[in-house]
Amino acid sequence: MQIRDLPFADPGVPDVRSGTRFLVWLGRQQLGGQVKSLLWGLLHHLGIAGLPLGIGLTVQAVVDRDGGRLALAGGLLVALGAAIAAGDVMLHRTAVTNWITAAARVQQLLSRKTAELGSVLTRRVAAGEVVAVSTGDVEKIGWFVEALSRFAAGAVALVVVCVGLLVYQPALGVLVAVGVPVLALAALPLLPRATRRADVQREKAGKATELASDTVAGLRVLRGIGGEDLFLGRYRAASQEVRRAAVHSARMWALIAAIQVVLPGVLLIAVVAYGTRLALDGRITVGELVTVYSAVALTYHPLRNFEEIAMAYSFSRPSAKRAARVLALARTTTATADDGGRAATGDLYDPLTGLLAPSGRFTAVVCGDPDVAGRLADRLGGHPAEPDAGHTSVLLGGTPLDELPLASARTAVLVQDKDPVLLSGTLRELLDVPSSGAVAGAEALAAAQCDDVLDALAQASVDTGGDPMRARITERGRSLSGGQRQRLALARSLVADPEVLVLDEPTSAVDAHTESRVAAGLKELRKARTTVVLASSPLLLDRADRVVLVHEGQAVAVGTHRELLAREPRYRAVVTRETDEELATAAGRVGELEALEGESA
Repeated sequence: MQIRDLPFADPGVPDVRSGTRFLVWLGRQQLGGQVKSLLWGLLHHLGIAGLPLGIGLTVQAVVDRDGGRLALAGGLLVALGAAIAAGDVMLHRTAVTNWITAAARVQQLLSRKTAELGSVLTRRVAAGEVVAVSTGDVEKIGWFVEALSRFAAGAVALVVVCVGLLVYQPALGVLVAVGVPVLALAALPLLPRATRRADVQREKAGKATELASDTVAGLRVLRGIGGEDLFLGRYRAASQEVRRAAVHSARMWALIAAIQVVLPGVLLIAVVAYGTRLALDGRITVGELVTVYSAVALTYHPLRNFEEIAMAYSFSRPSAKRAARVLALARTTTATADDGGRAATGDLYDPLTGLLAPSGRFTAVVCGDPDVAGRLADRLGGHPAEPDAGHTSVLLGGTPLDELPLASARTAVLVQDKDPVLLSGTLRELLDVPSSGAVAGAEALAAAQCDDVLDALAQASVDTGGDPMRARITERGRSLSGGQRQRLALARSLVADPEVLVLDEPTSAVDAHTESRVAAGLKELRKARTTVVLASSPLLLDRADRVVLVHEGQAVAVGTHRELLAREPRYRAVVTRETDEELATAAGRVGELEALEGESA
């Protein structure tokens, strides 16, 4: 797999039973790249390991005044230099490729899971954790995958050096063969403590990120109530905790790094001291001493890979655990059978609340609590938002939505939440969505009353020649008002023309006159389709074929808007915003009228 081939056609099905298993699965997916990196790493490290031999031969040739051997040693050094250069370049190239492709695979998996779960994702996992996983955690996981092959190459190189020194000079080779494993494993007892400190740092950093995300998301509200300084103080305190935890963690890693520097120096001193005595006794030559000394000095480079892999694993394991936790989330059930391409049709029924939306009708749903309405909209889209909802799925034509293949469920039911997102691009690209083809973009824009939006886009983009369809929409439509964003999102949903369209407060940010026209256009354009609107606006409710009142999680009343106003006090309280005292007074008057009618009878 090359970087130019990204993204993956299929990132695969990850093993999410644990963070470690996820890392192992990720490594297996890149086995070819890991082998390439390992081979180039071996060429690089073994080239470095061979330098002492060339240097020793050179020194001994000079001592013996042998020109032929000196030329041979020079040629060997040139060959080793070429091997080191080629190995280093290709090792870096393949290692970075492994890093980027691993990070890309994880990001694709996260994107796929986000698309599968939709808005339910942030109900199950904190938004800050999702941000942390998709940004910093992805890089840490890629770092471990990238460092793995270099570590393996360094470990093999150390084994080759130890075995070669045992054969080349057994007296000093035994000392090196015993000392090198001690150096490689010296930091092992400190790793659990370093890992715990790193976990604390990441936990605090995740909380700070979540706090920052929530603060930014609610910045407009905070400004309205003057709470910026309060939340700034909270974030400042959280960031200072992250700083202290980072310093505490860095001290342990600094100690591990110091051990990796000091112990090789101690081994080098021991080799020189013992080798000098052997040379003075005539048991080894000067060239052999130089060779062994150089070999031990150069083991410092592959030994650094042990420290790096320990640090990479320590940082990536919690990141992989968080990623695995997000990727393990799933719909309540999976598709039991292929639907054969058959489109799901029929009445939409929620067994949990008792809500029924007849096929081809415009149904309005009134909930007193906006949060309840949002969760109900998620359920109608096939995502049970309540943790205790069990596997009671919404039925479409008698078929549970969460047992349909995801593509079929998404084609059948489209849910537009109360805060729809507009991606950056042109208006034509915004409306270029999978659809039945029955509704043109112009019809959808007209039904959503987007004439003023088109005029504003045309005036803001002179370079488009006055064509609003070619006008660019900034990220999240920030250059538009809330009402304009809402209506463009509604037009996009109307173009999709799903079998069932669920809208959560689609006109909450528009004025009454525009809302009335949007309600009329919506009913006209969707007259042959099932439409469910969760709203409390009388202008929308009066256009609905039937209205359902959901009270305390149950559908308690059904009728037209005017019928429910006349006979259902709870409905009237939500729609007209009457207070409890006003409701009691109205109920008393109704009672008095009924009593008078009884007396007159």
